[in-house]
Amino acid sequence: MTAQATTERDLAVVIGLEVHVQLETRSKVFCGCSTDLDETEPNTHTCPTCLGLPGALPVLNEAAVESAVKLGKAIDATIPEETRFHRKNYYYPDLPKNFQITQYDAPLCQDGSIEIGVEGKRREIGIERAHLEEDPGSLQHEGGNIATADSTLINYNRAGIPLMEIVTEPDFRSPKETRAFLAKLEEVLEYLGIFDSTRDGSLRVDANISLVPGEDIGEDGSISTEVLVAANRTEVKNISSHKGAEKALAYEVTRQKNAVRRGREIEQETRHWDESKGITLSMRSKEEEKDYRYFPEADLPVLRVSDWKDEIAIPELPGARRERFRTQYGLGEEAASKLTSTKQVADFYEDLASDFDADLAATWVADDLLGELNYRDMLIGDIEGRLNEVRRLVELVASEAITAKNAREVVLREMLDSGADPDTVVEDKGLGKTDDEAVVVAVEDAIEENPDAVSDVEGGDDGAINFLVGQVMGKTGGSADPGQVNQLLRERLG
Repeated sequence: MTAQATTERDLAVVIGLEVHVQLETRSKVFCGCSTDLDETEPNTHTCPTCLGLPGALPVLNEAAVESAVKLGKAIDATIPEETRFHRKNYYYPDLPKNFQITQYDAPLCQDGSIEIGVEGKRREIGIERAHLEEDPGSLQHEGGNIATADSTLINYNRAGIPLMEIVTEPDFRSPKETRAFLAKLEEVLEYLGIFDSTRDGSLRVDANISLVPGEDIGEDGSISTEVLVAANRTEVKNISSHKGAEKALAYEVTRQKNAVRRGREIEQETRHWDESKGITLSMRSKEEEKDYRYFPEADLPVLRVSDWKDEIAIPELPGARRERFRTQYGLGEEAASKLTSTKQVADFYEDLASDFDADLAATWVADDLLGELNYRDMLIGDIEGRLNEVRRLVELVASEAITAKNAREVVLREMLDSGADPDTVVEDKGLGKTDDEAVVVAVEDAIEENPDAVSDVEGGDDGAINFLVGQVMGKTGGSADPGQVNQLLRERLG
């Protein structure tokens, strides 16, 4: 596609993703080395197999296959009766064997899809394949980035961790859609229990982007194979987050359109996303399939999952759970979405809703707890061992032992900041609910001390009631129930 053939204003964006996801297993995909890499010295979780030493043979990890089958079921993919592994040959320093054991023409999952929503519109994103392979090691560039480093260190601890490569159809028409897809995919993976987003490098994205004449895009967003083949495709690597994908692709769209505007042809190449600078850099010409010299992996037999794939169960997925929350608990769309953002959040909400009012539980989890955690840049998993304390706080509110305001604005914040339990905070700060007699006395005092506000109320200024409520709450140290105070004031003032 040349600049003379079309102008940048006439161009449409076509994007396809290759998403590499580390699967959560205790050992690597073809050997028994541990995948627990937290705080480990470099090159200590290795063995002759994952280092590719002569005579070492791979043995397939059953748990990795089960995880892949779960993903296939979740995306409604076809899981063939038999599949096999190949060797993908190319040189990278983080692949000690100089080839990668992967799947080529018989992937474990084929022809799936995931639905996304962007700006109120729902779209189906096709997934061409999802196959099982081994992860390479990791590189640490010293004194700069990949282009400017003085030296590069290699850590083979990650080499051999089970990886799923999820290849989408070129169905994305904007960078924003790719971000929505990655968020939805990560949500599904976490619900399946096969992925940990907190693990470093657990999700990595390569994006393929082309600019094609807008007239070649169908009204339904479809595009022909001929048009795709004719368009020069640029691959962007080193994307490691939802936000990063949107930023990298937005930059690349702008770069390519600017090139067209200046009369330049888009080169088919692989580019590196430099997140610190917010730009893509040319790495090399784009490889083609023939460059990888695939051939069957002779050390692994054909994999047949037909006898046991039906026995592998998957949990209720986030979309289905979201709809159930709306019907079963009467929640709005926003609350249901927040409460199913992760499986742990959804499980905790249902645990609370089984013993307390569903709306009260929803407010406390979706608004109060998640809001305070987000403010502190924390996740619910960071307080996993303290969820019983949050439950106790909700119990104190439900039993009217303390006011919801004090529970939210004082107790919960103190719990998260100091680590204290709710009962200790309530006792230390004297937040036990004021008895009815004391509230009545505080109401009488507020009326006597604020004649102007009383006159305003009697003159029809209903807003002055709020001032008097505030006065009573101050006198009771915030421990009175605001609704009860409002009612007492209205009764007293007629």
